[in-house]
Amino acid sequence: MYNKNTDKDLLGAGITAALGAGIITSFAVGQGQDIFTALGITVLAALCGIICRQLDIL
Repeated sequence: MYNKNTDKDLLGAGITAALGAGIITSFAVGQGQDIFTALGITVLAALCGIICRQLDIL
């Protein structure tokens, strides 16, 4: 019937997480946050999205 594990789109999960974090961090950079800190947050969010998708947490 319904198999949840048929296709794990890791690239899509990473892009979605990075875009979501990128929107927030771009606002923070506009407010004066360091650009490298913002990029680190974006990369960390993308990695967390990929890991969560791989482990079927979300």
